[in-house]
Order: sequence, then C-alpha cells, then structure tokens
Amino acid sequence: MPELPEVETVRRGLAPHLDGALIEALVLNRADLRFPFPPDLARRVGARRVLTLGRRAKYLLIPLDSGETMILHLGMSGRMIVERDGEAGQTGAFHHDVTRLAQHDHVIFRLEGGKRIVFNDPRRFGSLDLQPSDRLEEAPALASLGLEPLGNALHPGALATLLAGRRTPMKAALLDQRLIAGLGNIYVCEALHRAHVAPTRPAGSLKRREIEALVIAIRDVLAEAIDAGGSTLRDFRHEDGSLGYFQHAFRVYDREGAPCPTPGCRGIVRRLVQSGRSTFHCVECQR
Repeated sequence: MPELPEVETVRRGLAPHLDGALIEALVLNRADLRFPFPPDLARRVGARRVLTLGRRAKYLLIPLDSGETMILHLGMSGRMIVERDGEAGQTGAFHHDVTRLAQHDHVIFRLEGGKRIVFNDPRRFGSLDLQPSDRLEEAPALASLGLEPLGNALHPGALATLLAGRRTPMKAALLDQRLIAGLGNIYVCEALHRAHVAPTRPAGSLKRREIEALVIAIRDVLAEAIDAGGSTLRDFRHEDGSLGYFQHAFRVYDREGAPCPTPGCRGIVRRLVQSGRSTFHCVECQR
C-alpha cells in the first residue's frame, strides 16, 4: 500500500492540474472499485469546480464547490494519470507492472480545456467516496483515524497520552491508524531506528526523552521522504515519469545483514516478523 509520503507526493503532483479546475464530466467505467460508488456519483461531481486538494492520512481529498468532497484511496495498484492531446504523465504509481492497460481506466475526470485525469487501478483495491465537506470527520473512511503525523497535532505530550499504559509492541502502536493516521511499515521502521527505540518494546514503557526523540524522528523521516518524492519499492513514479529515490536513504528497511548506520554502533540490521510484516531494526542501538 502507498504510505503517507507517496500519497502526499501524488497530491502535490495533481494540485497544478486539479486545483480550481472545472470537472465537465466524471466518467465511471464500472460500478465499483473495492466498494460500490456512491449513488449518482457522476451527476453529483459533473459540472463542479474543484477547490484546493487535501490529504487525510493515506487518502486524497478532492473538495468541490457543491459542498461535497471526494475521498480517494489509491489501494495497492492505483495511479493517477494526467492526459492532454494524447500525452500522459503519471502522478503516482504503486504497482509492479508499469504497463498501463486501458481496461483498468476505471474513473476519468474530464476537465475544462480538454485535460483528463485518469484513475487506473488494475487490482481494484482503491476506493472513491463522496461525503459532505463540513462533516468529513464522520465519513466511514476517516471517522476512526487518529492524529496526523505532520502538523501541530503530533507533539510529545500528545504521543505520551496515546502510548500511556499500552502493552502492545511499539511498532504495532505506531501502525495503529486509530492513534496516528498515515504511518506505514516502511517509515515506522525508519523512525524507530532514528529514535533508537526497539520495535518490540511495550509502547507504554517509553520515557519522556524517548517520546520526544520519536516525535522528531517521525516528522523528519516523513518530511525527507516527501521531499525525495516517496520510495520506488512499487515503481512509484511522478507526473513526469521519474522515480522517487527515498529508498536510497533507508537506514534499516530492507537492509537485513547490513551494518547499522548509527555512528559508533557495531550492530547489524536484523529482520523479524511482527503481525505478519517484516520489521528491520538494530538490536544494539534500539532498546
């Protein structure tokens, strides 16, 4: 699944094309993706103007001048493609086969001026919903989400409150979308390593200084990944087709057997499985 930096990169790639754009028509080439489309979706979106694109956790938010907002999730293989006069550029792709098949063009935004935004999703694990803009926090996809890791909501005091008394492993706590929204496996591994916190440690056992270090690590690793354009683990591509490159800065993720990059540490990056997912860490400097 795409993680927050990849979704934010897609948002930034789409913004110059969608912010303020008039959607002349919304074309739906099937009745559903992962879930059925909302009733009368094409009619409710057609002839509406897009306001300013947003993001909540791993969801793209497309607010309309009708007072409703489209909530889009890319799923495992979704990508947004900008087209004009037969030319196309990807704003994001999370898939192993980058070859595009038109049969997977499930949703098409026809914009004023001849531009099209195409949502191509071979596996159909993506989703598209439409909810009142003034009640987005009640939308099924967003209602249970926790704090945004970017911005002012996540600070040491807030994280300390979230973790207090929890016996679940630290990694599981950070992956719990009900606590912090948008964190995924890759960047949790990276943040825990930077903060020198073991992924297996009970979440409620962290001391104040460790919580402060973890907040900084979460912010830094996400900001650096966004600046770099996300990772290319699933052939993520930008609008111009170029690959992201944050994976070249991974300290521990997918680096099993490599020397720990922490200065002065003689440890080796190890891999363990937690809840069916790979965790990469250093047993020497993460405690």
